[in-house]
Amino acid sequence: MKSVSVVLNKYFYIYLIQTILFIRQNKYGGKMNLVNEDLTYKIIGCCMEVHNNLGKGFNEIVYKDAVEYEFNQKNIFYKRESEFKIKYKNIVLSHSYFADFVVFDKIILEIKAVESITNSHIKQTLNYLAAAGLQLGLIINFGEDSLKHKRIIL
Repeated sequence: MKSVSVVLNKYFYIYLIQTILFIRQNKYGGKMNLVNEDLTYKIIGCCMEVHNNLGKGFNEIVYKDAVEYEFNQKNIFYKRESEFKIKYKNIVLSHSYFADFVVFDKIILEIKAVESITNSHIKQTLNYLAAAGLQLGLIINFGEDSLKHKRIIL
């Protein structure tokens, strides 16, 4: 019974996210989505170039350096290791987080080199988006045989 409950919760969670994404897309008439989609294709293209050349097996820092190189080659505006303060009630916490990349001042790019993207990676990126005041994030995983990415919308 417990495993059935876990599976149902997983499908409910996926359904809930899809519903939120559908509502958000319709709220903006699809325009916001199309603009950002073009930008995400550029980012993913750079990451594919890196994965095609390096493959899997390196640490995240190696992929970050290579992605930065590709961004520079393609004149893509980015900031690396941007610091974001975390607000809690009426204070700013002493610790902050650092986004791997903020691209075009709109998209948080998180680089991973793991076996697969997990729910904890998604939740982490959602928290980063909230702290940064941004709406779109990309998780790119170089740790699999083929490049995997996940688009996250807050």
